[in-house]
Parts: sequence; C-alpha cells; structure tokens
Amino acid sequence: MRYAIVEAMGHQYRVAPNEYLEVDRLPYDVGDEVELERVLLVVDGDQVHVGTPTVPGARVRAVVVEHFKGPKILVFKYKPRKRYRRRLGYRHRYTRLLVKEILLEGETPSTDEAAAEPVASEA
Repeated sequence: MRYAIVEAMGHQYRVAPNEYLEVDRLPYDVGDEVELERVLLVVDGDQVHVGTPTVPGARVRAVVVEHFKGPKILVFKYKPRKRYRRRLGYRHRYTRLLVKEILLEGETPSTDEAAAEPVASEA
C-alpha cells in the first residue's frame, strides 16, 4: 500500500489513494483537480522515499469534492465588575479533497476513471 506525508497550507497530512483529506479553504472550484507538490515522505510497500525536505518529483493528485464550514466556536470575553461582555462566533472554512493517486518522479498520471470507492479518513 502506498501512502505519503504532504504539506498543505502549513499543516502536514498522511494521505493514501481513494481517501478524503480536509484542508484549510483552497481557492479552487468543486471538481477541479489539485496537485500537492510538497511531498515530504512516500512509502510504497517496503520502499521508503524520504525528502530533504521534499521528495524530488513526487506529487499527489486530488480532486476538490466540496467546501464546508467547521463547527461553531464561541468566543466570550468578560471582565468582572466592569460591565464588559463580548460574544463572538466563528466557523473555520475547509476544503474536502479526494486523493486520486500518489506519483513519484518519472511516473505518469493514470487515466483510469474506474477507481475504487473512496474510504473515509480519520482527519
């Protein structure tokens, strides 16, 4: 089984083909294909490719599935005896990606559209 560690938007994620990945909001439309080129590590069975800091030529192909908001976080400021109270709600925006494949240097993207069903990740 092939998997990779990628860096996206300042965070590191473990990705595998046909799994979902939730990252900070990306400026792409739903259905657009995205290539993550900051690949830090690729494991392919017994072979391990470690980058210094990135694996040369490695990239991860993914498709934007949806944009969504995270859970609401309430921020409440309060100062006792001063009649000061402020309440603010915030919802972070995310993009859900479906990882299509992990490519090493010299490999070409496959055109096989009959891929397996996606697996829900624990991200």
